[in-house]
Amino acid sequence: MKKIFLFLFLLNALPGYAQLKADLLVFNAKVYTVDADFSTASAFAIANGKIIDVGNSAMLQKKYQGSKLLDAKGKFIFPGFIDAHAHFLEYGLSLGYANLVGTKSWSEILERLKKYAKTHKEGWIIGIGWDQNDWADKNFPENAQLNILFPNRPVILSRIDGHAAIANNNALTISGVHAGDTLTGGSIETKNGVLTGILVDNGTSLVYKDIPNPSLPQLTTALLNAQKNCFAAGLTTIDDCGEDYRSALLMKSMQDAGKLKMRLFVMLSDRKENYDYLFANGKIKTDRMNIRAFKVFADGALGSRGACLLSPYSDRPKWEGFLLSSQEHFDSVANIIYNHGFQMCTHAIGDSGNRTMLKIYAKYLKGNNDLRWRIEHSQVINENDFHYFKDNSIIPSVQPTHATSDMYWAGERLGKARLKNAYANQRLLQQNGWIPLGTDFPVEDISPIKTFYAAVFRQDAKGFPVGGFQMENALTREQAIRGMTIWAAQGNFEENEKGSIEKGKFADFILLDKDLLKAPKNEILRTKVLATYVNGEKVF
Repeated sequence: MKKIFLFLFLLNALPGYAQLKADLLVFNAKVYTVDADFSTASAFAIANGKIIDVGNSAMLQKKYQGSKLLDAKGKFIFPGFIDAHAHFLEYGLSLGYANLVGTKSWSEILERLKKYAKTHKEGWIIGIGWDQNDWADKNFPENAQLNILFPNRPVILSRIDGHAAIANNNALTISGVHAGDTLTGGSIETKNGVLTGILVDNGTSLVYKDIPNPSLPQLTTALLNAQKNCFAAGLTTIDDCGEDYRSALLMKSMQDAGKLKMRLFVMLSDRKENYDYLFANGKIKTDRMNIRAFKVFADGALGSRGACLLSPYSDRPKWEGFLLSSQEHFDSVANIIYNHGFQMCTHAIGDSGNRTMLKIYAKYLKGNNDLRWRIEHSQVINENDFHYFKDNSIIPSVQPTHATSDMYWAGERLGKARLKNAYANQRLLQQNGWIPLGTDFPVEDISPIKTFYAAVFRQDAKGFPVGGFQMENALTREQAIRGMTIWAAQGNFEENEKGSIEKGKFADFILLDKDLLKAPKNEILRTKVLATYVNGEKVF
């Protein structure tokens, strides 16, 4: 250290010595670099959107002349947070839907819909976010009152997980849904031979396919609104899971035009036209867009009992859920993705859904590899199946707030023995030594602070349960931060360009008012994002 200060002193003493130029110099901060050593610094310099130096404030202030200066005044800087599993466009569109999150009864939903309809007077009524598990009566609702309220307007209301919905008779008639209809990977609920309006998993698509597509202005507005909220939450990269290639190209065109500044890793959905497009055009990679992966659905969700289990649900005898497609389909998809060199990312919730996909993955991956095929959610794993992750370098991509949302009723679905191996984040991390973290928004709140809190303390925002939920699977604070930054980047093959504050990487970082590594637990959820930077540009 003495030699360094002597060197700087001599440089300053030399005639004609000039400081180096930087576009932005950040100093007087507690910088968590999230490098290999999880080291800290107090300053870094940025030029042309990238970090060019990291170190001590006094040294860098002498070394660089910044066109702009950011005095952090002792506050805390982290790499920009990366949400490893979300639905960016869907979230933006949902901001215009009837918000049913937090409703405590079917009657409360009806009241919200009445108010919504007063300001949205034409066309389909689309709602999102109800969860019957939060109600006193935890049975699925029926649509009789919905039919009375809206006899001439189609209505469809999605459950919080997106894997079930209730539609009124007008919508069912438009879509040609009838009592007694059957389908693979979904159900159409009836009572005494009459449609209740409840559709599960693939059943929901029977109605959603008839909703008019959003216009270009609506899509553009949705993306910009989503970006605004994400930047405010400290998110600088989003993994958008399951898009159509046309939507992905729209996002890219907005990025190219400078309108959309969010970095996006887009997984295309499991549809022939998406495979055809990407196989013909190859992986698409720019500084802000990465399209190299496909999103596949193995099964449904636990809350709507669509997750595929190896043995019946504890609260519904003789019912094991279902796979959303045949095993032959999953195998053929894995085969074509593998042979074309792309990444496969599969939604799997139940222990049977996970086992099915883990075995298919193993068939093609055949041991240690760097293809980074992912299991999204990895929610319920049979005791005998964890080894597949390690044996075949399969990456579990998890959402910590799913555990704290589901913990109130997950035991009823699974029973004590299966619950022990559910939401097993720490055990999953140990398989490969790293784990990407996300939220699955709009299923959960977009806040990465809540992700951190749920991962570390295994409690919800209400502080339940005392002592935490299955704390043996909690992550350390450092592990959680890595999961939201460098490990999330690694899940996208982007660890060399983002996810840490290191020389040569994109200047994506956030300024927080609290130290997530040291703040008391009761202060974490009060953490505020003071500023968000992408490419060295302040975007919030």
